[in-house]
Amino acid sequence: MVTGAGGFIGSHLCERLLAMGAEVQGMVRGNMQGRIGYLADLPAELHKHLTIFSGSILDAPFTREATVGCDTVFHLAAITSVAYAHSNPGETILTNVLGTLNVCSAARHEKVRRLVHTSSGGVYGSARDARPISETHPLTAHNPYTASKLAADNVVESFYRSYDVPVTTCRIFNVYGPRVGKFLIIPTVILQLLEENEVKLGDLTPARNFTYVSDIVSAFIRMAESEEVIGEVVNFGSAEVITVGELLALIARLMGRENVRIVSDPQRFRPPKSEIQVTVADTSKARSLLQWVPKVGLEDGLRKTIDWIADGGYDKVMLYKGRWP
Repeated sequence: MVTGAGGFIGSHLCERLLAMGAEVQGMVRGNMQGRIGYLADLPAELHKHLTIFSGSILDAPFTREATVGCDTVFHLAAITSVAYAHSNPGETILTNVLGTLNVCSAARHEKVRRLVHTSSGGVYGSARDARPISETHPLTAHNPYTASKLAADNVVESFYRSYDVPVTTCRIFNVYGPRVGKFLIIPTVILQLLEENEVKLGDLTPARNFTYVSDIVSAFIRMAESEEVIGEVVNFGSAEVITVGELLALIARLMGRENVRIVSDPQRFRPPKSEIQVTVADTSKARSLLQWVPKVGLEDGLRKTIDWIADGGYDKVMLYKGRWP
């Protein structure tokens, strides 16, 4: 079972699992139109092995129903926009914490073989000494989003310690690729450059490492397969570090946009105390326990993302009504 199955990473994970021959129960947030997000992009031959559950992780009975018969649960459903969390802290904390509690309870009730939980590299805050951040780095609630993820992580750990639920936590750093949320920095730059030679941005100095979505999907699957990571938190991120300003220049070059005009937009700046200036993953634990290393370089991944967005990827989300075709 995959929560958040219609979203960015969730849809890619479902696609990989189905291609591997798994039977997948995908939980998507329900609405009156029956929208299933990016699951609509999946190849038709995979549909017969996918069962859709349309509802909310805030609904405990529904979450348990969607988990029945599953040996593995991948929990990705969450409010993930930092900007949205700033404006809606109550909804963010309720969804990310209570939703995680409901998923943990369902996994416990169904006695699943593995619960793979999604955390964020943002919970570390800025690197304390400019070195890559390991799993032992201090944790900080810089904003309502990271506060909600920290609380959700603690809920997951409590179910491992109190009820012996076989959990493992993927702490992922910045992820990108086709289907990436439009509110994130990479599509924000690409969409603006597709329209004109001008980009409105906030602070250009924060440094990040961006990891292509297929590498993160591989991380999730290895976390589900390995016995060595039960009860563990593992970082996943690229070794390539780049500032927002450097990222803009790279995307502009790949898109053939020269002399890009940068407009400083006050609305795109985060409150100074909540901004995370440097976040770089130490993935030595992932390498040693799982032999995981990212395979897709930043330029190759950006080209694929640019092509998907330029081809109207955001406009191709279809509606699910009734049965799969």
